[in-house]
Amino acid sequence: MDQFSALKAFCRVVDAGGFSAAAAGLNVSHTVMSKQVRQLETRLGVQLLNRTTRRLALTEAGQAYYERARRILDELQEADLAVSRHHAAPRGTLRINAPMAFGTLDMAQWLPRFMARHPELKVDLVCNDRFVDLIEEGFDVALRLAREMQDSSLIARRLARTATMLVATPSYLARYGTPAAPQDLAHHNCLTYTLVPRPHEWEFNGPDGSRINVAVAGSFQSNNGIALRSAALAGVGIATTAAFIVHEDLAHGTLVPVLPGYAMRARALRGVSA
Repeated sequence: MDQFSALKAFCRVVDAGGFSAAAAGLNVSHTVMSKQVRQLETRLGVQLLNRTTRRLALTEAGQAYYERARRILDELQEADLAVSRHHAAPRGTLRINAPMAFGTLDMAQWLPRFMARHPELKVDLVCNDRFVDLIEEGFDVALRLAREMQDSSLIARRLARTATMLVATPSYLARYGTPAAPQDLAHHNCLTYTLVPRPHEWEFNGPDGSRINVAVAGSFQSNNGIALRSAALAGVGIATTAAFIVHEDLAHGTLVPVLPGYAMRARALRGVSA
């Protein structure tokens, strides 16, 4: 016996004032409703309803059971409505983890508009440049800028793409020369973004569609794009960076593209949840 279905059937019979009316409201037979209530009485070991040919009445035990059962069903309905309202209009606190550069530079521009559309939602934004355990650290979603996802157990949705490029100051290029091909980077101080301890290799697509991999080295590396931008602005070397980090520098001419004819692999912005 499905006790929950039998409980609902019992409450509907009481609310409707009889088996026939309850059965018609659910578009089932009188026999089905009667059987469910009898099974419930058998399981409980008590009679819940006094039945006659003309009327139906609750026994004392049936009255006590009905009052509690009714509260259970009403609370369940309220829980369903609360979830539906939450889905229709997000509320509560949304904990987001984002890379430092993206969280401080790019999200700062569109997050206020997002919050204005969802006034009942609070946002807790944590920015860092390390991999986090979403469940252990209590994040609802993480934003990731990566070419590939390393953890296939996570649910990831691609939201956008961001170009990756090389930049340097005009003064650095004037002093050390402007690379004409990726192979020329072997003679330059390359500022690299790293998350794993391995030799740095930059990958390019040539003008003819060929793929070119070049090993690079330099005096500075960081897992933070803002730090690489600062080093490039100081004239330390040629940096690899996401385009959104340096778009204002490029517009003002304080940084210029290096090897613009050779495209680097773009990174995807993904929303990741457990």
